[in-house]
Amino acid sequence: MLIGAMNHPKQDVVSEIRWMGALGLDFIDLSLEPPTAASWRVDLLAIKKALADFNLKVVGHTAYYLPFSSPFEDLRKAAVSECKRCLEKFGELGAKWMNIHPDRHVPMHDRAFWIERNLVSLYEMHETSKATGVSLMVENLPGSFNTVKELAELLDPIPDLGLHLDIGHANLQVEYNTTDELVARFTPRIAHVHLHDNNGTADQHLPLGAGRIDYVRHLKALKQSGYDSTITLEVFSPDRRYFELSRDILRKTWDGL
Repeated sequence: MLIGAMNHPKQDVVSEIRWMGALGLDFIDLSLEPPTAASWRVDLLAIKKALADFNLKVVGHTAYYLPFSSPFEDLRKAAVSECKRCLEKFGELGAKWMNIHPDRHVPMHDRAFWIERNLVSLYEMHETSKATGVSLMVENLPGSFNTVKELAELLDPIPDLGLHLDIGHANLQVEYNTTDELVARFTPRIAHVHLHDNNGTADQHLPLGAGRIDYVRHLKALKQSGYDSTITLEVFSPDRRYFELSRDILRKTWDGL
């Protein structure tokens, strides 16, 4: 199992890589989004050098607010175009996976409409994905894409689409944490994992143990499924000691399962 962190989009990517490397992390969950880490602004040569200096791998991440299901066709196409550019950047950096946040912000349209539009957008990214060698994965999101039934609407029609499992999100706007059910149903499709804590009311990105998520139980289900790949700790605090503590808890817990 590999442990990584996500860069802050307002910070210089190379500086972010340096603190991750100093902590001995295995990879960066590289989010290419404005203002500072936008796909059209980043210096790939400098990033490649920093990655090599610290022997860090890369998992691709994109902005969560791209309008893939917009009824305005030009906006939808622009979102697809941005992700194609991100795929090309991640291909140059050696990433194997890039995430997509399904779009559900479509007022006055029913679910069938935005499911169809999300699928159209995903299909349109497919050729670029194949050409760059960077596979696509969708992230579970509170409220609309957080159960087996909801995610199956995207995953079942596209067999090579991966699942980006966010254990923190699986605890929000549901009757109970859906992680174990998602693991059981989509085991072969899980390509990447996000882990953070919350109290069930908001996406707080707390250190492990600071909220109410039974992370030991969910990590056990994940490990027993055969998963042994990347886990990003999405612990968002200006004091990195909380991140370091969560890293140590994750490593000790995983190794002890």
